[in-house]
Formats: sequence, structure tokens, C-alpha cells
Amino acid sequence: MTARQVRALLHARADAGRVPGLQRFFKTGAGQYADGDVFIGVTVPQLRALCRECTGLPLRESVALLRSPVHEERLLALLLLVAAFQRGSQAERRGIYQQYLANTDCINNWDLVDSSAHLIVGAWLQDRSRAPLRRLARSRSLWERRIAIIATFHDIRRGELDETFRIADLLIADTHDLIHKAVGWMLREAGNRDGAAERRFLADRYQRMPRTMLRYAIEKFPERERRAYLLSKV
Repeated sequence: MTARQVRALLHARADAGRVPGLQRFFKTGAGQYADGDVFIGVTVPQLRALCRECTGLPLRESVALLRSPVHEERLLALLLLVAAFQRGSQAERRGIYQQYLANTDCINNWDLVDSSAHLIVGAWLQDRSRAPLRRLARSRSLWERRIAIIATFHDIRRGELDETFRIADLLIADTHDLIHKAVGWMLREAGNRDGAAERRFLADRYQRMPRTMLRYAIEKFPERERRAYLLSKV
């Protein structure tokens, strides 16, 4: 199967009636973070079903889909890359990881990052140097910075929280709302595994964290404790 054939299958499922809602939801207006992104109106369940149909698509064909201007094609490509990574050999996984980082300019919305970063970047870097995450966290690209923190979700699921806290520290002064939400989310997930560790991280940082980041991080705390953090009375 080729990217062209997959594209035809995908477009056969398109529904133009869904497009305006998707454009609003994913902020494609002028000056918004997904300015100009193109949607054709395919749902995520449809994409996941199509991914199962297209299992075994060669890496070069998945990368060709990833380079598409159509959002759903890029998301399908990432779902295919995740599936290939999970069943692949060491060499195949290395190639997928390398192609992922070589094409971060195409992984340019939060759903694209969140559906793939921990499953490819995080998984590949398990038991390897985390220097690539720190490089991504210092990037001028919003999406590379989000990849850096979301990739640590792989560690969190294994009960390993140190890298999440390191990347959160690098991003604590970030100015973008989508980074505030991502860091807060990962801190909350870390706290779900080890509440004491999250509280130690917050102890000398919560007063300078962006409000959205803090709200996400403490969302599961008891109500009285949440109010204390928000009122700087911890």
C-alpha cells in the first residue's frame, strides 16, 4: 500500500460538514496557533479504524503522509508510526524515532503531539540519554517544547518522575498557554503516581508558575489544599 492509496481511503470518509467545527476547535483562524491548518472532516475513531486497515505501511509512505497539509493525514501518519514503532525491531524503531524528530514541523498541533510523543520519543529514550528532550524543551518551536514534556509521560507511566520534573523546570517560565497546560497535566500525572514528589516540586515553584499550569497541576488535590496553593498560603 502507498500513501496515495491511504489518502484515497481517508478522503472517502471526509465530511465537509464537520470542518467548521474542527477549524474552531483547533484554532485555525488568522493569528491563532494553527493558523491555516486544513481539515477534511474525518473523526478520530475513523482514523484509528483506518490505521488498523493500513497496518504495515512502509516508513517512507507514512512520512509522506506526515508531510501533508491536511491535518487528518498527518494524524493518521502518526498513528501508523506509533503502531509500527510498537511492533518494530530495534532498527525499525530507531528509524521511526529519527524520522519523527526530522519532521517536527509537521507535528504542529496539540493532538498530533499528544497522540505520539510519549509513544515514540519517550519510548525510544527509555534507558538512553535524555539530552534530546532538553534540546526540544529549549526550542523556539512551540510544538517541539510540547513534545519534550509530553514525551515524559512514558516515564511517568513507569513510575519514573525525575525527567518530568527536569523538563517542567525548563518550561516553567514559558509564555504559551499550550505549554502551561501540558506541563500542568504532566505534573498532575506525576502526582497521581507520587503525590509527595509533586508537592516537593511545587514547594518553591508554585508561586512563580503560570496560573493555568498550577491549576492543572493541582487539579486532583483536596479542595482546601487547592485553595491554599491558589491563594499562596501553602
